[in-house]
Amino acid sequence: MTDGEQSIFRQKAAAATDALRNGWTVLVTRGPSQFQFWLIALTIGVGAGFAALFFRKGINALQGLLYGTDDPGSIHSLAETLPWYWILMIPIIGGLVVGLILHHFTDDARVRTVSDVIEGAALNEGRVEGRAGVASIFASLITLGTGGSSGREGPVVHMAGVISSWVSDRINADGITGRDLLGCAVAAAVSASFNAPIAGALFALEVVLRHFALHAFAPIVIASVAGTVINRLEFGDITEFALPTSSALEFYVELPAFLLLGLICGVVATILMHSMLFAEDMASYMQKRARLPRWLRPMVAGALLGALAIGFPHIIGVGYETTSLALTGQMLLHEAIVFAMVKVLAVSITIGGRMGGGVFSPSLMVGALTGLSFGLIATGLFPDVSGSSTLYALAGMGAVAAAVLGAPISTTLIVFELTGDWQTGLAVMVAVSISTALGGRLVRRSFFLTQLERRGTRLAAGPQAYLLAMFRVERLMRGPDHERAARDEQLWELIEDGIYIDSNATLEAAMPIFDRSAIPFIPVVTLRGGDQPPELKGALFHVDALKAYNRALAAVSAEEHS
Repeated sequence: MTDGEQSIFRQKAAAATDALRNGWTVLVTRGPSQFQFWLIALTIGVGAGFAALFFRKGINALQGLLYGTDDPGSIHSLAETLPWYWILMIPIIGGLVVGLILHHFTDDARVRTVSDVIEGAALNEGRVEGRAGVASIFASLITLGTGGSSGREGPVVHMAGVISSWVSDRINADGITGRDLLGCAVAAAVSASFNAPIAGALFALEVVLRHFALHAFAPIVIASVAGTVINRLEFGDITEFALPTSSALEFYVELPAFLLLGLICGVVATILMHSMLFAEDMASYMQKRARLPRWLRPMVAGALLGALAIGFPHIIGVGYETTSLALTGQMLLHEAIVFAMVKVLAVSITIGGRMGGGVFSPSLMVGALTGLSFGLIATGLFPDVSGSSTLYALAGMGAVAAAVLGAPISTTLIVFELTGDWQTGLAVMVAVSISTALGGRLVRRSFFLTQLERRGTRLAAGPQAYLLAMFRVERLMRGPDHERAARDEQLWELIEDGIYIDSNATLEAAMPIFDRSAIPFIPVVTLRGGDQPPELKGALFHVDALKAYNRALAAVSAEEHS
């Protein structure tokens, strides 16, 4: 061996030795804390999984008590045999109970949903409301058990958020840890609820955390697997929907049809989302106009649902029976179209009436009916080049749901895991991609982000928009005792010119003032009302605001790329 080769060998050996030494140091110093975190993540996953399981069984038990069956796959058929007045009264009673719960245990009589969990992850260090969250869980359980036309994933996700928030508060978790634990809880709850471990993990990352940071992936997957194990111990390794045979896309000439289906599903998803938002606005307007007590609003919605269910009992509950009929092609064209329209109306009434529940399961049902309708027409017009209409139903189910959730990756996977049919991936992916692209342009990327936008929380635009709302002016201003404070006479001159900002405002309101006025600081005041002059508190300097904003952007970037 030459001297040069020996030198290279020694360098490699020294580098390997240093790597082992550094690895051992990391294991000794960080290993216990990392193991402790993963153990907490696993514990949260188990807790959220059991909570989702009990929530599901609670709905089934309540349905069994009121409708005579605890099987969500047969509630539609059984409801057809019940007296009409019973079908009418069950959701009315349920709505009354829901209204009373929300009236006494929330400040705004509003059910907390997935959008609140997304907001908690982005703006509240992974925490969600506890008292209002628990009340929303019970309200949603009663809604779904008494015929509300919504889904169970919304309350399950928020229930997971309540659990992780409680743990995060007990261990004084920082923002990154709190968000990671929130993702673990959400992944486990979704997995336990739908027996979908892959989709559960990706749903937490794609929808709730809204990033795919490597440091969060492993604990979230562990929690998701724990939730799935809990589901399978109770229900076995079965899928939610049973397809008669495995479908295969035999002719590539069909792909343009799935592109067209994606466009149609994007429009249908937009109609569904805007219908729910319109129902919320209309119900609020009618409630204010009629001076209706807020605790009666869900009961009125229950009455409308009950009346609708007399003629269309398939709207009761999550709608799995009707979805299964669509996926297996056991439905005529006019039935599929009418049922889809009525389901959109029923979901809008439920959400607008603030009865609770999620939107994922209803979007699956509407999507399956839309896809089946398209498939029946396509196979009828082009029988020689078309496959099964049920393949279009499966693709439509994923396409509408993906556009509503704004989650093409996790929705595509959850469709496969719900049906067990992985052979139709090409068709589903084509339809999902097109529908999500179209739906994301017609709303604020998803139903949840649109809800937040309507409340003034601008998460859809990304951290560069919503981070400004996290900083209150009072926290960043320089008071009169600051060594580099602005002079009082300069501040009062600006106030007399109408340039000032309230101390309770955020940088979201302050930055446009800096842009318009081109001044180095803004007077910070407290408005005392009446004819009294404002009380001068200090000054917000442009450079201080920019520094805080840049630090926040850097922290978000570091978390998302860690």
